[in-house]
Amino acid sequence: MSHTPHELAQEFPELSDKMQELKQSDAHFARLCDEYHAINRKVHRAETNVEPLEELAEVQVRKERAALKDEIYKLLTA
Repeated sequence: MSHTPHELAQEFPELSDKMQELKQSDAHFARLCDEYHAINRKVHRAETNVEPLEELAEVQVRKERAALKDEIYKLLTA
Protein backbone atom coordinates (compact mmCIF):
# COMPACT_ATOMS: atom_id res chain seq x y z
CA MET A 1 0.00 0.00 0.00
CA SER A 2 1.18 3.48 -0.78
CA HIS A 3 2.11 6.03 1.87
CA THR A 4 0.59 8.76 -0.29
CA PRO A 5 -2.68 9.98 1.23
CA HIS A 6 -5.91 10.12 -0.78
CA GLU A 7 -5.24 7.08 -2.95
CA LEU A 8 -8.44 5.90 -4.64
CA ALA A 9 -8.41 2.50 -2.94
CA GLN A 10 -8.33 4.27 0.42
CA GLU A 11 -10.95 6.82 -0.59
CA PHE A 12 -13.44 4.21 -1.84
CA PRO A 13 -12.55 0.91 -0.14
CA GLU A 14 -16.06 -0.47 -0.59
CA LEU A 15 -15.79 0.06 -4.35
CA SER A 16 -12.30 -1.36 -4.90
CA ASP A 17 -13.53 -4.47 -6.75
CA LYS A 18 -15.66 -2.39 -9.11
CA MET A 19 -12.75 0.01 -9.58
CA GLN A 20 -10.49 -2.85 -10.71
CA GLU A 21 -13.16 -4.12 -13.10
CA LEU A 22 -13.68 -0.71 -14.67
CA LYS A 23 -9.95 -0.08 -15.00
CA GLN A 24 -9.72 -3.22 -17.13
CA SER A 25 -12.91 -2.78 -19.14
CA ASP A 26 -13.24 1.00 -19.59
CA ALA A 27 -10.33 2.93 -21.13
CA HIS A 28 -11.86 6.28 -20.18
CA PHE A 29 -12.17 5.23 -16.52
CA ALA A 30 -8.60 3.89 -16.52
CA ARG A 31 -7.34 7.20 -17.94
CA LEU A 32 -9.21 9.16 -15.25
CA CYS A 33 -7.63 6.99 -12.56
CA ASP A 34 -4.17 7.49 -14.04
CA GLU A 35 -4.73 11.27 -14.13
CA TYR A 36 -5.98 11.21 -10.54
CA HIS A 37 -2.92 9.30 -9.34
CA ALA A 38 -0.55 11.69 -11.13
CA ILE A 39 -2.24 14.76 -9.66
CA ASN A 40 -2.48 13.15 -6.23
CA ARG A 41 1.26 12.46 -6.25
CA LYS A 42 1.87 16.08 -7.29
CA VAL A 43 -0.22 17.35 -4.36
CA HIS A 44 1.57 15.00 -1.96
CA ARG A 45 5.00 16.15 -3.18
CA ALA A 46 3.92 19.78 -2.73
CA GLU A 47 2.56 19.11 0.77
CA THR A 48 5.77 17.41 1.86
CA ASN A 49 7.95 20.10 0.24
CA VAL A 50 9.62 17.59 -2.04
CA GLU A 51 8.45 19.71 -4.98
CA PRO A 52 6.89 22.84 -3.47
CA LEU A 53 4.31 24.81 -5.44
CA GLU A 54 3.15 28.37 -5.09
CA GLU A 55 -0.01 28.54 -2.99
CA LEU A 56 -2.34 29.32 -5.91
CA ALA A 57 -0.86 26.51 -8.00
CA GLU A 58 -1.30 24.05 -5.14
CA VAL A 59 -4.93 25.13 -4.68
CA GLN A 60 -5.56 24.63 -8.40
CA VAL A 61 -4.06 21.15 -8.37
CA ARG A 62 -6.18 20.24 -5.34
CA LYS A 63 -9.30 21.42 -7.21
CA GLU A 64 -8.33 19.28 -10.21
CA ARG A 65 -7.87 16.28 -7.91
CA ALA A 66 -11.29 16.85 -6.32
CA ALA A 67 -12.98 17.15 -9.73
CA LEU A 68 -11.39 13.91 -10.93
CA LYS A 69 -12.34 12.14 -7.71
CA ASP A 70 -15.95 13.29 -8.15
CA GLU A 71 -16.04 12.08 -11.75
CA ILE A 72 -14.52 8.72 -10.79
CA TYR A 73 -17.06 8.30 -7.98
CA LYS A 74 -19.94 9.04 -10.36
CA LEU A 75 -18.72 6.35 -12.74
CA LEU A 76 -18.25 3.88 -9.89
CA THR A 77 -21.77 4.42 -8.58
CA ALA A 78 -23.57 4.68 -11.93
